[in-house]
Amino acid sequence: MDLKELDKQLLQAHADYDVPALIRLYHEAATLAEQRQDHEASCFYLTHAFVFALEEGAPEADELNLKLFERGRAHRLQF
Repeated sequence: MDLKELDKQLLQAHADYDVPALIRLYHEAATLAEQRQDHEASCFYLTHAFVFALEEGAPEADELNLKLFERGRAHRLQF
């Protein structure tokens, strides 16, 4: 998916408050940013995905926390 389409889907997910979609889309945005070697943007998107995952009690929270921990952006939490 290209960035323009991803942004469009993120905006719609926010408008709908579709938390599972927000987690997935922010994680996808982080992956795309990482592929561009834009580590700051990747961590920004990962943080958003992580916050929504925590809010939802989603199992993805553990993986997202690990990624942020590995990048020096969070403490490792136990779920």
